[in-house]
Amino acid sequence: MDSRRSTEVLIDGKIYALGGNEEESYIHRLASYINEMIITLKHQEGFTKQSAEYQNIMIQLNMADDYFKAREQTARLEQQKAEMEKEIYSLKHELVATQMKLESAKLELVETRKSADSGKKE
Repeated sequence: MDSRRSTEVLIDGKIYALGGNEEESYIHRLASYINEMIITLKHQEGFTKQSAEYQNIMIQLNMADDYFKAREQTARLEQQKAEMEKEIYSLKHELVATQMKLESAKLELVETRKSADSGKKE
């Protein structure tokens, strides 16, 4: 079963028919991102005076920059997650050890009270 879809999007004033397996809303979000990038660059002085090839390279470089920054952020977040998971493991271990000490202390207290009560009865 072929799940390819065709979606029309507007990018930089031109309509493109794109085919793919992604949801139409996702394709529109991609087109919106590209349009935002183009608009941002067009507002920079001198950008529109450059050749179409240069403009395309600048758009691609800016998109690659966003991609690499997102990858770096993902790596940092994964590292933080791993550190937090280690901390959680350590805290759970500490909690179990503390609960065991508490139970031991409770048992000792019960035994001490029994001994004290036995001593008073004699």
